[in-house]
Amino acid sequence: MKISIPVPEFSFSHQRGISLIGLIVVVAILGALGVVMLKVVPTIAEYQAIKKAIVSARSAGTTPLEIQAAFDKQANVSYIESITGKDLVIVRDGTTFEISFAYSKKIPLVGPASLLLEYEGTTGTAASKKKVID
Repeated sequence: MKISIPVPEFSFSHQRGISLIGLIVVVAILGALGVVMLKVVPTIAEYQAIKKAIVSARSAGTTPLEIQAAFDKQANVSYIESITGKDLVIVRDGTTFEISFAYSKKIPLVGPASLLLEYEGTTGTAASKKKVID
């Protein structure tokens, strides 16, 4: 009695996977994206803090100077460094004030390359955000 054991065929054409060079390229790309994200995420967090601070400042003040002072206090607590109360555009809209802001943040990447992010926000509604076309 003869027992035969099936031996699987071994061929390089049937192997699948990633080569070492491919792995290095993928890791380099993911690393570069990770570094950029580590630089961008704090600016997004600061933008969100500014949006919350202008809403809080609008309810805390009855004059533009009081709103600016309330924003500066909130900015000090929230570590907002990109804008100050003087950078806010405060406009009376009936009985309330509408507060808006706009600023840009330049993030250096490598050598002469940099990333420019432009942020803007307002406490106004969508109807008051209409842009006038010249």
